[in-house]
Amino acid sequence: MLCLGMAFTSVQGANTLVPDSLTKYILTPAPKETPRINGAKVFGVRPGSPFFYTIAATGKRPMQFAVKGLPQGLTLDAKTGIIKGVLAKKATYKVTLIAKNALGTSEREFRIVVGDKIGLTPAMGWNSWNCWGGAVDQEKVLSSAKAMVDKGLINHGWSYINIDDGWQGIRGGKHNAIMPNKKFPDMKGLSDQIHAMGLHMGIYSGPWVGTYQGRVGSYADYPDGTYDFIKSGRVDDTYLYNKTDSVTKKVNRKDLYHHGKYSFVKNDVAQWAEWNVDYLKYDWNPNDYYHVKEMHDALKAQKRDIIYSLSNNAPYADAVVFEQYSELWRTTGDIRDTWKSVESLGFSQAKWAPFVGPGHFADPDMLVLGLVGWGPKLHYTQLTVDEQYTHMSLWSLLSSPLLIGCDMAQLDDFTLSLLTNDEVIEVNQDPMGKMAMPVFEANQMVVYQKALEDGSIAVGIFNRSDKAQDFKLTWKMLGVRGKQTVRDLWRQQDLGSFEKDFSTKVNSHGACLIKLYPGNSKVLEK
Repeated sequence: MLCLGMAFTSVQGANTLVPDSLTKYILTPAPKETPRINGAKVFGVRPGSPFFYTIAATGKRPMQFAVKGLPQGLTLDAKTGIIKGVLAKKATYKVTLIAKNALGTSEREFRIVVGDKIGLTPAMGWNSWNCWGGAVDQEKVLSSAKAMVDKGLINHGWSYINIDDGWQGIRGGKHNAIMPNKKFPDMKGLSDQIHAMGLHMGIYSGPWVGTYQGRVGSYADYPDGTYDFIKSGRVDDTYLYNKTDSVTKKVNRKDLYHHGKYSFVKNDVAQWAEWNVDYLKYDWNPNDYYHVKEMHDALKAQKRDIIYSLSNNAPYADAVVFEQYSELWRTTGDIRDTWKSVESLGFSQAKWAPFVGPGHFADPDMLVLGLVGWGPKLHYTQLTVDEQYTHMSLWSLLSSPLLIGCDMAQLDDFTLSLLTNDEVIEVNQDPMGKMAMPVFEANQMVVYQKALEDGSIAVGIFNRSDKAQDFKLTWKMLGVRGKQTVRDLWRQQDLGSFEKDFSTKVNSHGACLIKLYPGNSKVLEK
């Protein structure tokens, strides 16, 4: 059995055109017209914070939504599936989500956990950096939000629209906080539009005087929140400084990669809360205890839940700090759309497993699928088709945040199929929040195993070599016993029942992503 079908060819990104030939490699079945509820099965909110959740469901529209057992303080829009409100006290509510259309009804249990933790499953959304880099603007962000809805990703649990570096202007407003530059003429209006679609909005900053792209950070040179590099006039009108030039005397941005004397963290957080921001990427290197905790405390002091994502290349010795004070932390440098990058980042995460769980996830960086480019000029990902399946399979097993980095408006059918396979997403969003661990490695074949809440086991078989290989997966490798049904998660179909092993062929740089059920605990119950 060849786990991912025919021998896949390499697709190189020579231009911005999406290769038409990729449609034949789609394995994900098209969603049925009958309703199916997708996305996370658990959602965390702090007492007194605004609750905002959109029921993710595929199926023919129009669709009506309902919730059995919805706690007092929350309301549901039956047409959009958006749940809003406030819950004042710590508690766990088990409710039933219902989606109904002319062809049928779908129901699924959903847990609302009101407590100290948020981000109980890895964040799923889009980030502007791998596509637009510093060229991001309000129109591009809004375009991506509309595409997330129009192309149906919202129906599979995708939620966050995150603005990376490049939005910042100078300080001002009632909080003397960072104001948007001219590329973002109405940040509150943008936030309102994103939320009206049922999505969440994220933003970016860092605790240096200047960010990596040369915009102002959450620290300043002077107590009034001004900056030498702006006062000197050696910047453009979006407050981007450039490499040192003997003629123009422009600022070298690396000279400002340091913590300033005066903190404006509380100012900035107050402004983000007024804009109804839901997610913060806080970026510098190395991440350190003082600045991590300072931002954590400021975010938590607001009556609004904001996912706190640290970047980048977090020092492993401080893992306990990141687990305690953030929902997400970058374990690596920046990813690129090459096999060398995806392989080196993805297969080096196991050491973080003891610190991963609901409310705190290690982040090997964003997805490099579709049209990427880190600026205005885009190209199609340089990953082969097999490498793309490996990328998405491995990130799902690792319980990594899933952040799309491509131009959403030009999302092709093949990339869409990688991002909308609900059985693969369920591995990533499993409520136990376990990180898969490597349990076997030989001849450049690696097996990852992840325990799932229902007792079943997700297994990834990866071929890191340059040629296809036959592989026999034995139950001894996994520590399972008895007859197990093996399910191909990409094709969403059972492959049969097996007593003690399962054989397959895996292409070069390819993946086989399967689920074994019922698993040990269910076997022992019989």
